[in-house]
Amino acid sequence: MTPGARVAAAIEILDLYLSGTPAEQALTGWGRRHRFAGSKDRAAIRDHVFDALRRLKSSRALGGGDTGRAIMIGLLRGQGRDPDTLFTGEGHAPAPLTDAEGQAGRAPTRAERLDCPDWLLPQFDDSLGPQAEDVLLALRNRAPVFLRVNTARVTLDQAQEILSRDGIVTQPHAGADTALEVLENPRKINNSRAFLDGAVELQDAASQAVVAALQVTPGMRVLDYCAGGGGKALALAAMGAEVVAHDIAPARMKDLPARAARAGCRIQIATPDSLPELLAVQGPFDLAFADAPCSGSGSWRRVPQGKWLLTPDRLSALHRTQRQVLALLATLIKPGGVVAYATCSVLTSENRVQVNGFVAEHPDYECAFDRQLLPTDGGDGFYVARLGRT
Repeated sequence: MTPGARVAAAIEILDLYLSGTPAEQALTGWGRRHRFAGSKDRAAIRDHVFDALRRLKSSRALGGGDTGRAIMIGLLRGQGRDPDTLFTGEGHAPAPLTDAEGQAGRAPTRAERLDCPDWLLPQFDDSLGPQAEDVLLALRNRAPVFLRVNTARVTLDQAQEILSRDGIVTQPHAGADTALEVLENPRKINNSRAFLDGAVELQDAASQAVVAALQVTPGMRVLDYCAGGGGKALALAAMGAEVVAHDIAPARMKDLPARAARAGCRIQIATPDSLPELLAVQGPFDLAFADAPCSGSGSWRRVPQGKWLLTPDRLSALHRTQRQVLALLATLIKPGGVVAYATCSVLTSENRVQVNGFVAEHPDYECAFDRQLLPTDGGDGFYVARLGRT
């Protein structure tokens, strides 16, 4: 496919998204209908689509419209590229710009320039102060790719060497002692020897830093209450913890047993139905941890459609869930145990406000540690706090 044909494909997929089809579903459907497209074509089209979703608000303003075509025109303009070089009508490229399209578009407002929902911008300002703009600008760009080295099996140097044999170039990242940033050939990771042998896992550097902040020691019994796919549970197990992974939607953990086997560790799976029995038999935990449901505002580079789906009502519902999760964690630890709370959010209302509310309702607890990580640090935006009894 020509570069112009890839842009035309992205326009088709964006139109599906704008009509209500989830982005991943639209991409998958396009691929099934266009099996002639090679892997490089699909990757390039995906990049166009997700670049447009990260910059949807500014692209609408710069392109002067709310169609896939206008958004791609605006995206190219925002990237400093001339749309006329790709909108040629040749080789399945989009038709040339009309005179009206050539003159369309305007300077974005502040919220548009930062690609932030208007209603949410004041919360970013309140939460981050002078750092708000830098964080929002960072969220408009693609996220780096990070690996967590399974130090129970290999050292960072050994992992880098194994990866390099498959052409994957990496460098250590200051965000975590176990983190490698992938500099070249990230799409080779899943078929690489290091990945297949369990020497590395895909995991953001900030996510790894959250696990490190939990101060787990070998032999500790740890509950990962909102385990999801299990990345943090695997990291905790690699540190020598006895890990129980739980999620309210157990299907999210379906790949975790195979991943644990590949990593050479053991993780016990608990469902909402089986967790009470497990507690009755094995007793409470040394550490109960939750990466709680949240806005995902720290990880919008990876899931950009999330910021456009978030509403004030949805955020309020998340606040209620976060309070419930924190209160529940306190019932799952033994005397002297620790509650740990995390979100992939940069909003104070989901982070320190929730911790302060918990401490106010549980005066026998105090916040022993908390930390806010920002996308400007290199990884995703994360918050983590440890809460213990006074």
